[in-house]
Amino acid sequence: MKTSKPLAIVLAVSAALALFTGAVAAPIVCRPFYYAHIGPLELEERTGLTREEIKTAFDEMLDYCQGGEAFSTGALRWSERGKSHFADVRFLFLLDFQALACSLGMLAALALLVRRGRQRPALLLGRGPAFWAGVGLGTLCLLTAALAALDFDRAFTAFHALFFPGKDNWLFDPAQDQIITILPQAYFRNCALLILAILAAGCAALIAFDLTRKRSGREVHSKLQKI
Repeated sequence: MKTSKPLAIVLAVSAALALFTGAVAAPIVCRPFYYAHIGPLELEERTGLTREEIKTAFDEMLDYCQGGEAFSTGALRWSERGKSHFADVRFLFLLDFQALACSLGMLAALALLVRRGRQRPALLLGRGPAFWAGVGLGTLCLLTAALAALDFDRAFTAFHALFFPGKDNWLFDPAQDQIITILPQAYFRNCALLILAILAAGCAALIAFDLTRKRSGREVHSKLQKI
């Protein structure tokens, strides 16, 4: 079977992209993760809203950001300026979902290609694509985590400047867009921690998979030589 360096590179990039977009999607699709913050962050006491009102406002906002047509925040007031920000968020969320679907589809197609015996990924500097996907994405995560740990407020502002260039509609007036009162910065910090935790675990699993597979291959080769 022929080996292919381009195949190895595409596999590594696809695996890294699938892991990254999947980690980002986790706090978006897992609504109980937000619900678990309502009590600890004392959102009912701080806003005067009931738990059900908070959940309804969050759910309706997230429904829109995940592809719904109508924008709503339950019983909470919202402005056109605030809605325009959530339209930007909606675009990014859907882009993440699409990138996740494409990367998973690419991995499935490449796995089928390898299984049929037409080609297999070449080793890059003695390591497989899973290793480089884990190392590359892991290094990026460590750098991002280090910068965020130094000054999360500044990192939070930099994030919005990067993904919403030239816009300031993410700076909400609580009197006009009450949804911001149930979305404290502590929640977004915990979302970032969840994403980083998933990425760290995923990168470690990719590296371990490559190292274990390589060791298993050497053991099989050694046994064949003894026979």
